[in-house]
Amino acid sequence: MTRWNEAGPIARPLETRRASLLIFLRRSSLSHLRLSWNRLALGALTAALLGTVWFAARSPATAVAADKPAVKPPLRIAYSDWPGWTAFEIGIQKGWFKDEGVEVQFSWFDYLPSMDAFSAGKVDAVTVTNGDGLVTGANGAKSKYILLTDFSEGNDQIIGIPGVKTLKDLKGKKVGLELTLVEHLLLLQGMQKAGMKPTDVELVNFPTNETPQALASGQVSAIGAWYPVSGQARKSVAGSKPLFTSANVPGLIYDTLAVSPTSLTQRKADWAKVVKVWYRIAEFVRDPKTRPEAIAIMAAKAGVKTEEYAAAMPGTHFLSLAEAKKAFKKGDGLDSLYGSSKVANEFNVANKVYKAVQPIDDYIDGEFVLGM
Repeated sequence: MTRWNEAGPIARPLETRRASLLIFLRRSSLSHLRLSWNRLALGALTAALLGTVWFAARSPATAVAADKPAVKPPLRIAYSDWPGWTAFEIGIQKGWFKDEGVEVQFSWFDYLPSMDAFSAGKVDAVTVTNGDGLVTGANGAKSKYILLTDFSEGNDQIIGIPGVKTLKDLKGKKVGLELTLVEHLLLLQGMQKAGMKPTDVELVNFPTNETPQALASGQVSAIGAWYPVSGQARKSVAGSKPLFTSANVPGLIYDTLAVSPTSLTQRKADWAKVVKVWYRIAEFVRDPKTRPEAIAIMAAKAGVKTEEYAAAMPGTHFLSLAEAKKAFKKGDGLDSLYGSSKVANEFNVANKVYKAVQPIDDYIDGEFVLGM
């Protein structure tokens, strides 16, 4: 390699330059020969490599692996024993979600634990009432109501012991229910209609599935529960009766599928398929020809005798697509999901479930239903 100083190449004596020139010419010839050989070897190596790549590209196994799409994880849904949600079992057993091309993993919970699972991010969606979905959202687990399965039309009940005939008979007595959840709202609505104040009764907190025992043991004079627990309570205490039910305030309690906004954004097409399958399920339940089979599937999942379940079914109003579209439209009354959610929102704030009213519009997303 030529070395340099500030002035340029270092000067050499004349006599050495001639000798250097001869050496240079000899080396150039040898280098040219070596270069030609190296080029030939390189060309052969390149051809071999290209052949290997071509063969790999043509390999069927490689082609299949390249064309195979990434496997998506199943959508995870927590559901519980309310009839409007137990009906998902029909689609599961019939294989309708797979038919539609969407993998869904349903996990069976008691109601409050299902909400906890959603809040903890263990599932992508939860079946929840419109009012209770605001509770999980206020505590950080926001959701979007993409589907209305039904509204309660009698299966949410305030049940009194024998001798208690009206809500007014409960004045000064104890009522057992799950505080701040949907039966609490139902009781206050009934008391308001009866001209009573919230302080006219003493509320005792019980998990909903423990209210039948509370009523039977005499710990309370009335309970609040939804079906099938309400049916168990009436069966366990002879002579007990409903004092006020959701049939007295239809639309107060809408039952929804609430989805994580992140999951909805990332898997929008798949959630659209879930909604589509739901209406296949709803029609199966509503159709007189297939209703008996639907009830049998649902009763088995809930652990209730088929005839008992059939008798309670009218208390859950499964919404048709047309009815759901109407409920998704803005309005102030209980015939609108917006109006119903406003009532629940005010109840939650008044009872210090959360401090500030929730932005209802952010929770309601009727795009799939309205687009069908």
